[in-house]
Amino acid sequence: MERLEEELTCPICFDTFAEPRVLPCSHTFCGPCLRGLLEPGPGLSCPSCRAPVAVPAAGLEALPINFALKAVIDKCQQEERAGTGTGTGTCRAHPQQPLNIYCLQDRRLVCGQCITVGKHRGHNIDDLQSAYRKAREASGQLLAELAEPARSKVFSCSQRLQQQKARCQCALQGDREAVLKYFKELGDVLEHKKAALLSALDELDSRILEKYDPLIEEVEKLKLEESELKELHSALQKEESPLLFLEKMNELQLRLHALRLRQLPEPEPVEIHPRMKKVLQDMWSATEIGQVHRIRTPKLSLADKSQRRGNGAGASALSGVILMLISFLLLWNKDLNGLLLMLISFSLFWQEEVSSGAISASLVHLWEFLLWIYQDSCTYLQELHRRILDDQFN
Repeated sequence: MERLEEELTCPICFDTFAEPRVLPCSHTFCGPCLRGLLEPGPGLSCPSCRAPVAVPAAGLEALPINFALKAVIDKCQQEERAGTGTGTGTCRAHPQQPLNIYCLQDRRLVCGQCITVGKHRGHNIDDLQSAYRKAREASGQLLAELAEPARSKVFSCSQRLQQQKARCQCALQGDREAVLKYFKELGDVLEHKKAALLSALDELDSRILEKYDPLIEEVEKLKLEESELKELHSALQKEESPLLFLEKMNELQLRLHALRLRQLPEPEPVEIHPRMKKVLQDMWSATEIGQVHRIRTPKLSLADKSQRRGNGAGASALSGVILMLISFLLLWNKDLNGLLLMLISFSLFWQEEVSSGAISASLVHLWEFLLWIYQDSCTYLQELHRRILDDQFN
């Protein structure tokens, strides 16, 4: 047994091998002891045979571990821990020395030499029974703290975390309900607006059917009549009896003449106003999402293109006349800004309305009257300018 303990003892620290490393010369030493002997300059030599050791580039950690010796040491330590509970056993580092002292720092039984010259020198020590009694008393106090939840910091921390979690989840649930409610209301509004727009389109579609279906039906009848006449003409070419040919020819001419007298429908070209695509772009795209419910459903209509142009022309003509009247009042008060306003309105009105012939007869008369006022005002301003120049030179 003593021989085995010697084999398990490092010749440098005289303690059980810790991390046993094998040198190239086959001697084994503790890894920490070898690191203590390593010097930057000359390197390392074997403490037993003084053979030089080439330190690997990765360091002493690259030296192989003596796994066989390490397995024996682990086995002995397991047996030592198993025998510790009975209070018996001897120190492996110091043969025949009883393990009768408890090291408080390393929490293990050691011998007297471990405390004086070994690895446990300077550590706090105690008797095993005394350390056991104190630990039992401390365990009773610890049990009392654990048994009273109010004094447990872990319990208090758990309560705080549970309360914070509950508050956060409650707030999150409120936000989730708010999101669901908001988008449900928004979805209801959008569905209502969608249904209203589609209903307006369906209503306009019904009006289109009422306008065009009778006309299309009438034209289809004329097409059918025309097809029948073509068939009669084809059959007429096969008629060999002169009398029957003349009778059928006369009937065919009468029906063809009657077909030509039928007046074909010529509806005015119409357009849909306003166009739904423009409504969506101009109104819906520019509206905030919270104000969607305030958007009114547009009233769609079918209007003749000529009528729409006429209405636009009348409005533009009226605007031009109003501008001319304002400029005339300014000139009446001898304000030269009226002349500038009159020139602008005259040019715009002439370009957009008079030149296109889109204004009505009543507005034409009013325009001729204003044009006469404009010409008279120009004559007055020229005369006024000439008098001012004469006064300055005289």
